[in-house]
This record gives sequence, C-alpha cells and structure tokens, in this order.
Amino acid sequence: MGRAGEDAAASEYLRRGFTVLTRNWRCRTGEIDVVAARPPLLVFCEVKTRSGSALGGGYEAVTVRKQRKLRQLAEVFMAANGLSPEAIRFDVASVHTGPGVRTSVELFEDAF
Repeated sequence: MGRAGEDAAASEYLRRGFTVLTRNWRCRTGEIDVVAARPPLLVFCEVKTRSGSALGGGYEAVTVRKQRKLRQLAEVFMAANGLSPEAIRFDVASVHTGPGVRTSVELFEDAF
C-alpha cells in the first residue's frame, strides 16, 4: 500500500510540472519518500497512505519528531548531492487508496 501511495504522490508532482529527483532516498538518518524540483524550488515530501479513515488522515501522522527528522534528512540529501536551492519546501502527501477505491492525493504544501 505504501508503494502505491508513493506512486500516486510522485504522479501528482509530475502533473504539477515538477521533476521527481528521487524516491525512497535512504541514508543512516532515515528515508525521504519523494524529492521533487521545479527550479528554483526543491520539495521534500513525506507520503502517508491510508485505506480507510479509522486512523485519521495521513497528514495527521506526521508528528513534530518526524518533521524534525525530515529537516535533518533534507540537509543530508542536499549536502550529498551538492545542492543549494534558492528555496525548499516540506510537503505532506495524504493518499487514500484501497481495493475498489479511486486513489486520491491531497498535497499539503509547505506543511511545516
């Protein structure tokens, strides 16, 4: 299910004119789900996928701790790739999917 959510989020960025630089980028600190760019902007996106509403919206699962970690990961990613963009943004993609359900993506731009 997580893979389907990341596919949907990446497709949404492409639809909006971004280039998806990488998905599931990993280092010792953790993982970034999606990194997308539309110069001069670089976006780091945390994807949360749900098949129902019992656990709330996916965006609700991005805690302050996860936000802090994503910021650290973004710094490592930029250093590792020699990037110094004019602007960066942290998004959350809340994806709803499942059997017999049309997948929907709600992007929370500049979520934190």
